[in-house]
Amino acid sequence: MDKSANPFKTALRAGRSLAGIRTSLCSPAIVELLSDCGFDYVYIDTEHTTADAKTVQAQLWAMRGSSSMYLVRPPENNEVVIKKFLDIGVQNFLIPMVQSPDDALRAVSATRYPPQGTRGVCGRSGANRYGRLKDYYRHADDQLCVIAMIETRVALDRLEEIASVEGVDAVWVGPGDLAADFGLLDSGGASHPDVRAAIDDAIARARRIGKPIGVPSSNESVAKNLVAAGCALVTISSDVDILVEHGDRLAKFMKS
Repeated sequence: MDKSANPFKTALRAGRSLAGIRTSLCSPAIVELLSDCGFDYVYIDTEHTTADAKTVQAQLWAMRGSSSMYLVRPPENNEVVIKKFLDIGVQNFLIPMVQSPDDALRAVSATRYPPQGTRGVCGRSGANRYGRLKDYYRHADDQLCVIAMIETRVALDRLEEIASVEGVDAVWVGPGDLAADFGLLDSGGASHPDVRAAIDDAIARARRIGKPIGVPSSNESVAKNLVAAGCALVTISSDVDILVEHGDRLAKFMKS
């Protein structure tokens, strides 16, 4: 079972601060490149992209041999969708739009075999090296990592309840959707003082109960401040951000 041990979950439990980068372009080649940059993890988004389980499978293959870990965001908190990712070997899940303890419990249940959960059994899959890991079922549940995304004020109000659900390894604040819920997308978005204050409060509350928390930021100074504030997971920039920002800059430079 050593080959299926989960270093990402181990690092979270050890209290490490992990720096990551997001990928949205559904490319194994880009994931291969990013995984050698030196980040602790590559965050693979399938909610706001065209990626599916087949795409993610190829992206995970591209990371073999890298020291970087991974975090996969499924498109929804859906048992059938999550099962497909589980069967290709995904162990680290960032579950979107968790609004309540019941939502969190549903996400955890989808990743666990009965009687603890509702995960369907596939005798030979990428997760168990196509049946070669003989003790896979004995340890699989313990190696799964579930992170609950908190993206609205309703969810923020219930942060402690969500975080306390057994099997939730961390919480994660989604600044963009939170800004939308505040009605501030066109007034500074995630940079608006009200949104920043809500995020700071969420970080403080998560730390009080000893639960790791993640917050992404495309701003380098903000990202460093999040690390200093005690965030366990900080994602900085993305493949899209890098291409847009540097592509625009180079085009302007050449035409100036």
